[in-house]
Amino acid sequence: MNYLAHIYLSGENELVTIGNFIADGIKGKAYKNYDTDIQIGILLHRNIDTFTDAHQVVRQSTKRLHEKYGHYSGIIVDILYDHFLAKNWQQYHHSSLKVYAENFYDTLENHYDLLPLRIQNMMPYMMTDNWLLSYASIDGISRVLDGMNRRTKHRSSMNEAVNELEEFYDEFENEFLEFFDELMLFSKQKLKEHTYIINKNAS
Repeated sequence: MNYLAHIYLSGENELVTIGNFIADGIKGKAYKNYDTDIQIGILLHRNIDTFTDAHQVVRQSTKRLHEKYGHYSGIIVDILYDHFLAKNWQQYHHSSLKVYAENFYDTLENHYDLLPLRIQNMMPYMMTDNWLLSYASIDGISRVLDGMNRRTKHRSSMNEAVNELEEFYDEFENEFLEFFDELMLFSKQKLKEHTYIINKNAS
């Protein structure tokens, strides 16, 4: 899953959310260098990625893209699924996506010193372009895919995946809706497990 889903699945605890958000840059056992709640977020992020990569519905989505985009298919699906989460946001959260995104950016600023340098450098771009809110539109997703393509030095052609999004829009959306219900239940369970285990070990 991409940024919006990871943030949402962290629940209401700001430090768990920070941990989930920075997790890609924290390798191996380095998560143990962080406070308890951040550790929980990092471990939750890893669980979500493993669950997502192995799920049959997600594989259905990636299969549709694989011939053209190869190993980039999974990254593209993560981004497309964030679009459908943003589009259907009111189904999942009581706040508007605009308010939710602003609150998250406030959280980043409030805990700026905890963020790895890579995230600190990325923050101004994320906030200025309001990435989380932009996911709700096809134009916004197109800009994200464009940026990812530039990062791969145009090897991935990910910018073209907006064509598949439009062509198979209903299929991708139905797959997202089916999968995300399961992912929410899984994430809640893992959040409880990690909270219990880490707090028990810390006491």
